[in-house]
Amino acid sequence: MGTGNGEKNWIVLEGVTREHSVLSFKEVQIDGNGWLVMHPFEGGAPNGDKYVAYTYLESGKNENVQIDVLKGVDSAEMFIVMLHRDGNENRVFDFIFIDDQNVMDRAVFEGSTMIGHVIAAP
Repeated sequence: MGTGNGEKNWIVLEGVTREHSVLSFKEVQIDGNGWLVMHPFEGGAPNGDKYVAYTYLESGKNENVQIDVLKGVDSAEMFIVMLHRDGNENRVFDFIFIDDQNVMDRAVFEGSTMIGHVIAAP
């Protein structure tokens, strides 16, 4: 399993900007309604059991996507930013574990690639 972009789902990392605690992504593509989610780094590694921000995405290309990290963001702070599918189409981020690894609104994969990236906040 690896991380990156796929053919139907991607997150454009070039040109990510930050104003206070809001990060802006030029383009995010998702095949089906879902979420752009940010997970924190703890102890030098991403912690997928927690999230610090999420924003709803409609199926297709989403431009100028803004995501607000309510705890605040420091320059160069590390995160993993990834896509999750809105499994039950209720527009509520269901971050409830249904087994040891998966939450109800599951991470988006294309084959063995999880659509996500490690980023340092600008």
